[in-house]
Amino acid sequence: MGDPKSQPKQYATPLRPWDSERIEQESRLIKEFGLESKKELWKTETTLRGFRRQSRKLMAESGEQAEKESSQLLNKLRGLGLVEEDSSIVDVLRLDIEDVLARRLQSVVFSKGLARSIDEARQMVVHGHMVIGDKRVTEPSYLVSVGEEEELTHHSNSVYAEKMDPERIKSKRSSGTEPGGF
Repeated sequence: MGDPKSQPKQYATPLRPWDSERIEQESRLIKEFGLESKKELWKTETTLRGFRRQSRKLMAESGEQAEKESSQLLNKLRGLGLVEEDSSIVDVLRLDIEDVLARRLQSVVFSKGLARSIDEARQMVVHGHMVIGDKRVTEPSYLVSVGEEEELTHHSNSVYAEKMDPERIKSKRSSGTEPGGF
């Protein structure tokens, strides 16, 4: 049965570990989305696999309970920004890994322009510079809902929250956009 204190693995490893096409694709995704390791990618793939599995199960079933669960799944995915408002349960099967990776906190921080690079976005999240509403979130893999995306900002005590951030001044001076001829 196992030790009750140790949690089970939260991801599934690939069946063919030396498939060159898969390795190249994983490397591209790791670089593009600033992931720390393949383990993070595999966890996200497992999450997506769970959404798809639940969708297939609900498509096969019929009845009131299946319709209720289908609407709950679609509402959850709409809230995460993974499917559109007029989507059906079939559209869940069209999701790919990049859709889910784009909703991670690290990716949202970068896409909103709160960080200059995807790696800087990860560091800002891990070091506690980002808040959603009043809550400090330090997990780069946190899936940001559409409503939370509006509340995402720098922590009030963060050096990035200040308008006179030394890194921003330095980059403005080097680009020549600083008024005063610096």
